[in-house]
Amino acid sequence: MAKSQEQQVKALREIINSPGCHQGPASFDALSAKLIESAGFSYCITSGFSISATRLGLPDAGFISYGEILDQGRIVTQSVNIPVIGDADNGYGNAMNVKRTVKGFISAGFAGIILEDQMAPKACGHTRGRKVVSREEAVMRIKAAVDARNESGSDIVIVARSDARQGVSLEEALWRSNAYAEAGADVLFIDALGSVEEMKAFCQVAPHVPKLANMLEGGGKTPILNAQELDQVGYKLAVYPLSLMGVSIRAMQGALGAIKGGGIPPPESMPSFEEIKDIVGFNAYYKEEERYATGTDHQL
Repeated sequence: MAKSQEQQVKALREIINSPGCHQGPASFDALSAKLIESAGFSYCITSGFSISATRLGLPDAGFISYGEILDQGRIVTQSVNIPVIGDADNGYGNAMNVKRTVKGFISAGFAGIILEDQMAPKACGHTRGRKVVSREEAVMRIKAAVDARNESGSDIVIVARSDARQGVSLEEALWRSNAYAEAGADVLFIDALGSVEEMKAFCQVAPHVPKLANMLEGGGKTPILNAQELDQVGYKLAVYPLSLMGVSIRAMQGALGAIKGGGIPPPESMPSFEEIKDIVGFNAYYKEEERYATGTDHQL
């Protein structure tokens, strides 16, 4: 049984308030979330990029809807006992939409929510075409998120993301981050910073508010630093949005090539059937099933 949303929020806030920089890989479904938990990570995120790719087979360019993200997120949060931070894109509309989105994410069991300042349709943070809304609208989205949290009686962690570094300038992104902190954001996040120097400048803004680093794998704009290095720069959270989906793509391509070549994937490239059954929960299922066994279960 997954922990309650209130328990997950408490756990996430404890992580944020503890020393060091804490790593959170991205999940896109229940299985990937369970693997993250079993690997010993203290939290995970949901990646809009990965969910759009795996659920719709489409790029992270505003195609996936609030309802689809919420549905997938609820599946993820119910599958694990670690807190999950949900990617809510730009809140799916104006300030009133943001309020509905925050309340929906609370009901879905998320411990945190990431809200960005992009215009619709949004774009992946490390791709071209980023445009941001006005300062006033962006700040109002965060204020609306805080109001929605208060109205719900929740303490969900609000992560305010700015895409202004690529959409406008570093100076604009820094200004917005400070404004988001003043509006009540719990964690600040500037995506696609281009150097360690820019990362350090960001961490000096609103020093009392924790910072999140996006370690986009495979060739993003931001330098990849390890957790200790990120801690030294000033970050509290580090997320990895593409690792699990990326290695899954490569592994599936290899498996398909093996099958097309007349064989099956080599044994060392995949878990055994017994391991797969254990990972997805068959052994736990069998054990619990025994609790409800009756003398007639095996009779016709």
